Amino acid sequence: MTDEIQRVLFVAPKVHIYAVPPLTSNQGYKASLWNVDNEKARIFTARIRIIESATVTLNDEETVKTDVRLEDPKSGDLFANCPYEGAFCVEQVVDSSRFFAVRVVDGSRKAILGIGFEDRSDAFDFGVALQEIRRHMDATANSNNGKKLNRAQNNSAPLAEKKDYSLKEGETISITIGACRRRAPSANNNGQLPLPFLPPPPSAEDVKRRQSRNLDEEGIKLGKFNTQHSEATLYPTKLDNTWL
Repeated sequence: MTDEIQRVLFVAPKVHIYAVPPLTSNQGYKASLWNVDNEKARIFTARIRIIESATVTLNDEETVKTDVRLEDPKSGDLFANCPYEGAFCVEQVVDSSRFFAVRVVDGSRKAILGIGFEDRSDAFDFGVALQEIRRHMDATANSNNGKKLNRAQNNSAPLAEKKDYSLKEGETISITIGACRRRAPSANNNGQLPLPFLPPPPSAEDVKRRQSRNLDEEGIKLGKFNTQHSEATLYPTKLDNTWL
């Protein structure tokens, strides 16, 4: 069982259909050769629609097809259908922006019909819609090619043999650890071995004792200075018979 979803990508209420003579050169189709100025040269005036149909299967595989349909504007019956498979299915003429050559298919029969829009903006929108369809088709083709390549690589790659590294019943593991040598401490710049830790801070009694010792030393130095100063005052030095 499959589900089909249809979406209308473009619609124009009126387009004129012309017979297209065979190509005589590789320059492309020319609307001037279709007698577009003569109303009697028109085969039919139809409504044109671009229909996208997406089909989803039970395996979640999606197929998308696009048709350019020429329909009766009153009843909606199909006049001609163009399965759009690429730019070669609908070609714009070389001498006008409102006319296109469309390849229609009916079973095993194929023919080229000319279509002409009365409004230039409708012709522009028609061309833009076809361009978006081609872009989507290219993206889908690239994605499908990548999926096929990955699937082929997965199928061709041999499965890695799984190894069982678990211990069987009764099996043990023996681990041998080599003798470890202790690294000798390196000497500092003074040739002394580094201390393993910093010395503890001095106690309060040590601090008082050190301050008292410093005060005693300063007192001794001060007494010596006073004695020398007194002697220099009492007995000045005599230079050049002049008392200083």
